Amino acid sequence: MSHWALHFILKGVASLPLSLAQILGGLGGILAYTFSPHFRGLFQENYHYAMQLHGRTIHPLRAAAASGMLFIDSLWIWHNPQRALQLADVQDWSSVNQAVQEGRGLVMLTPHLGGFEIIPRILATHFPATILYRPARQEWLNDLIEEQRAYPNMHFVPTNLQGVRKMVKALQEGEAIGILPDQVPSGGDGVWVKFFNRYAYTTPLPARLANRNRTPVILFSAIRKSLGQGWIIKAQRLNAFSEDPHQAATQMNEAIETVILEAPEQFIWSYNRYKHPEGAELPPQG
Repeated sequence: MSHWALHFILKGVASLPLSLAQILGGLGGILAYTFSPHFRGLFQENYHYAMQLHGRTIHPLRAAAASGMLFIDSLWIWHNPQRALQLADVQDWSSVNQAVQEGRGLVMLTPHLGGFEIIPRILATHFPATILYRPARQEWLNDLIEEQRAYPNMHFVPTNLQGVRKMVKALQEGEAIGILPDQVPSGGDGVWVKFFNRYAYTTPLPARLANRNRTPVILFSAIRKSLGQGWIIKAQRLNAFSEDPHQAATQMNEAIETVILEAPEQFIWSYNRYKHPEGAELPPQG
């Protein structure tokens, strides 16, 4: 299938009613789990371990379907931002406003959970937001993502030194920055700490940026409601991070785990969270 054809299909799916798009996404997740050994292998290893660790018994096909819905939610939100905002049930936004009013900017953490792509758009309706992202390896896919993600008051910067400098500048101007905290950083940019009791290479960047000027850090979640009904948006202000990068990354991962366990089937378990990036030191044993 050509890139243009896939581009057209994805846009077509994003144009459907949300409930129908999510059904298709769920079917796609089940098909990937059934027929893709790579998807199923990563999914089973990550999901089963985390569920056993916390005594949960959610059927893997249900979680695989929810994983497919996560991808479709993102497409749908990009294509229908105003409709998506109307379906966002925002809870306790006062904590966000209070943090911003302190005048030191805001560090926004949004793990890959549910309809996470709606969160920066909610923020952007109130104040400017600079979002750190990792460009896709395929040029056509990166072009599609950049085109669809574009939104007023949102600025995307790549995961490099120039992008970090732009985020520092945004914080200095009292604006918000957004980081995906559960994404594996490049070798040399992370630390090995536990995530669901397994060592995962984790970014210390949120803590480093927040500790520069005591910037508030808020962990957001967007948990999917029933089909076509949108998402429940929650915002939790985290305690100040430790100056030690390992302790700070551990604090962050523990907070992310707590949020994920509110709706564990909606997390992106097929992502290789525990990979060893090139250039990174070996993880600790045990």
